[in-house]
Amino acid sequence: MKAIVVGPDRGIVAALTAEGVTVTRIEGVASGDRLSEAGVEDADLLVVTDVGEATAIPVAKERNPDLKTVAYTPDSVPEFVKGVLDLAVDPELLDAETVAEELA
Repeated sequence: MKAIVVGPDRGIVAALTAEGVTVTRIEGVASGDRLSEAGVEDADLLVVTDVGEATAIPVAKERNPDLKTVAYTPDSVPEFVKGVLDLAVDPELLDAETVAEELA
């Protein structure tokens, strides 16, 4: 399984890696070009940990409609993202290990 994590780690990178997932991180702006460089077309999972980068979700889904998208953040995602988002998880409610286990 291949995942892309956009935003601060929040422990999800190590947790996914421990589940055998290959993780690519994007720090900073997750533009379409950066998502492509990270391999979004072949990825299985996109985890966004910063709602400021939530626009990466519809861009990534456009490039890979089968991509599972997850917001792992304590902040609310914008309305325009909710229609393409598969799962929103608050790190205060579920730890990274539990989330990674379920996603992998």
